[in-house]
Amino acid sequence: MIIIHTPEEIEKIAAASRLTAETLSMLEKAVKPGMSTLDLDHLAEKFIRDRGGTPAEKGYEGYPGSICASVNDTVVHGIPSARKILKKGDIISIDLVVELNGYMGDSCITVPVGHTNKKNMQLIQATEGALFAGIKQAVVGNTVGDIGHAVESYVKPYGYGVLREYVGHGIGTDMHEDPEIPNYGTPGHGPRLEEGMVICIEPMITMGSADIITLRDGWGVVTADGKPSAHIEHTVAITKDGPKILTLRD
Repeated sequence: MIIIHTPEEIEKIAAASRLTAETLSMLEKAVKPGMSTLDLDHLAEKFIRDRGGTPAEKGYEGYPGSICASVNDTVVHGIPSARKILKKGDIISIDLVVELNGYMGDSCITVPVGHTNKKNMQLIQATEGALFAGIKQAVVGNTVGDIGHAVESYVKPYGYGVLREYVGHGIGTDMHEDPEIPNYGTPGHGPRLEEGMVICIEPMITMGSADIITLRDGWGVVTADGKPSAHIEHTVAITKDGPKILTLRD
């Protein structure tokens, strides 16, 4: 069931989203060679709890981390680990959901560790471009298919892969609500967007094939060909004046 949120509810989602954005801004500055992904996890949890929030991913269906920390060929759901040490030239996707006063904000960044190569930076920039192409379609009267088509069309000229097994989603008091927001689609198809909907648009783009493998831990998802991937996400409210990004960072 698709939930249409009241303005008061959207403001509560926005408050959680602001804390999500602030946490990711802090983590982006903290990322450096030699630290572990568990170090980032600890930084995130303390930052969120000190500000009255809860890292919503922690304990979700048994997930052990406060963030998802996905490095290089890990597309999504990388479990933070003291053994996963970041190296100069890596890229890392940090996916975060914050709960604040019963409402959720969800966002993801992909950033280089120090300096990385041009191919990796192009992948990150194209994924961000695809996200904003999708957001541009998040207007009243359009459909979910319009968003997915815009995302896929943006990255197609690069020859990149688009994950189909994992998609964006609605958000509110639950982390994952209807509707699903795929990163592919047909214009005019799928649920129609209405004022008051809040959705998460999150392109997951691979440098090579979109084929994936789930790791033995049951969470981490890696590219089958070992090539890097990027994942960038915003929480977006559908308003009569157009899409409003609730997780914008400074």
